[in-house]
Amino acid sequence: MKRKRYSVEQIVAVLKQAEMGMPVADLVRQTGITEQTFYRWKKRYAGLESDQVRELKQVQEENARLKRLVADLSLDKAVLQDVLSKKFPDRR
Repeated sequence: MKRKRYSVEQIVAVLKQAEMGMPVADLVRQTGITEQTFYRWKKRYAGLESDQVRELKQVQEENARLKRLVADLSLDKAVLQDVLSKKFPDRR
């Protein structure tokens, strides 16, 4: 079975329908997701508005970029320390 990808905006729209009183069972059936997925989305995105969703997405992308940058810099540092220790065996 092919998995569907829902954008964060679509997820928030589904959660808004649930908040407006639509039964979860009907909502799950309409969107083609499981109840577990619905409650996972609810736990993660409950109470967010569309502008907050965009901001959350930007923050997550920036965090991922920064994590990659830290990993690259840590690797560079380890390589330089390794080269330095081989060049000067008595230094730490």
